[in-house]
Amino acid sequence: MTHNFKKALIIGAGAGLSASLARLFHSHGVEVALASRGVGDLAGLASEVSATVHTCDASRREDIAALFSDLDETGAPDIVVYNPSARVRGAITELDGAEVEHAIQITALGAFHAAQEAAKRMLPTKHGGILFTGATAGVKAYGKSTTFAMGKFALRALAQSLARELHPKGVHVGHFIIDGGIRNPNRPERVDAAENPDSMLDPDAIAREYWNLLTQHRSCWSWEVDLRPWVEKF
Repeated sequence: MTHNFKKALIIGAGAGLSASLARLFHSHGVEVALASRGVGDLAGLASEVSATVHTCDASRREDIAALFSDLDETGAPDIVVYNPSARVRGAITELDGAEVEHAIQITALGAFHAAQEAAKRMLPTKHGGILFTGATAGVKAYGKSTTFAMGKFALRALAQSLARELHPKGVHVGHFIIDGGIRNPNRPERVDAAENPDSMLDPDAIAREYWNLLTQHRSCWSWEVDLRPWVEKF
């Protein structure tokens, strides 16, 4: 399918889904910028997809603003993917308030700041896509997962509100509920068991669904996609 996207920014870049997205964007001729708090592990991926690399702490509004300002020098992204999240598990009486605040800054407030910067640049051209990586915790909260649920519920609310605001102005907003573990050969607990193939989400397959949403005809845009392995209970 033809498209007119030129530059993608992936915030919270790393191995797994982010790498799959970077490779997919690159394969479609889209320039890629990778942003992460720690960029030391991104050299190989950056070389593979000819990406620029940027240091950005998603919990800091100033870092996100500086990131977009830097990208303005070579052209603002018309695809922005926000991946970062943080969790602090524990009983409500035992949680550290400062740690909870910081986690929500990463998962939700960072997404708001990134979306705000992206929208400022996309609205004048009436073109662009803002994608958020969500989780089951954004629609179903579990005990002792208060912090993660708060952040992901807020992320989903942000995406839904922005979709209603920005879709009529030409900016496509997407929220992805990732229901299950993402396959990662570097982590033994994230590899499919021999007797249960495809029980983990394939990051390349997830990336294709991100691209499918981006390239939907505007007469049938969706704002949310729910993804899970075929054997996942829900």
